[in-house]
Amino acid sequence: METKRFVGKVAIVTASTQGIGFGIAERLGSEGAAVVISSRKQKNVDEAVEKLKEKGIEVLGLVCHVSNKEHRKNLIQRTVQEYGKIDVVVSNAAANPTTGGILETPESVLDKLWEVNVKVGILILQEAAPHMSKGSSVVFISSIAGYHPQALLAMYGVTKTVLLGLTKALAAELAPDTRVNCVAPGFVPTHFADFLRRDEGIRTEIESKTLLKRLGTTQDMAAAVAFLASDDASYMTGETLVVAGGMPSRL
Repeated sequence: METKRFVGKVAIVTASTQGIGFGIAERLGSEGAAVVISSRKQKNVDEAVEKLKEKGIEVLGLVCHVSNKEHRKNLIQRTVQEYGKIDVVVSNAAANPTTGGILETPESVLDKLWEVNVKVGILILQEAAPHMSKGSSVVFISSIAGYHPQALLAMYGVTKTVLLGLTKALAAELAPDTRVNCVAPGFVPTHFADFLRRDEGIRTEIESKTLLKRLGTTQDMAAAVAFLASDDASYMTGETLVVAGGMPSRL
């Protein structure tokens, strides 16, 4: 990367050993940040750390199941022990354990969706906020589904809608020292959205609904996050940036 907006910065990216999370960590690290990545599985952490180190990126990899209180505490404590501060937190962890209508969703699934997609982001910030530097930045990863929850992904979409409001509320709470923004990705063919790679018909249909006639990439999302987390967006807080190829979101 020619741009080096994060030299001397420390960035935590949750759920970041593959897909959009890994792309974000790679972009921030390529621009000079020391990145702290995490995943539930040690094997995934080790593989991602190796890939980033091969690119000359300073990286700390930790096992972190975001629903585990001790894992969350360790994520923050180890980051502070290693680097002494936190400049960027990207809340990327998400779950979508089922498809179907909201009124058909079991309570246990509702609890998991709420916990992973919403509550965990708050709990991590409760741990991280005391260590965040002046001028720091938080970026939540929402979804285009937060604007238009689809029938089979309705409750997942609703949890992503919540992040839009959470971004507004936390921007006010953490101002003026920490900015809080959000990225709402469109459809990106990752392991999390494996149906986009398996079903050519669904892929083609979604592509036809975008003005740019293509799906998003992890690099598209990483570029948006890097912008919001950088000083280039120093007068932006409480905002959601939709990165969905022109799919309908709002006026």
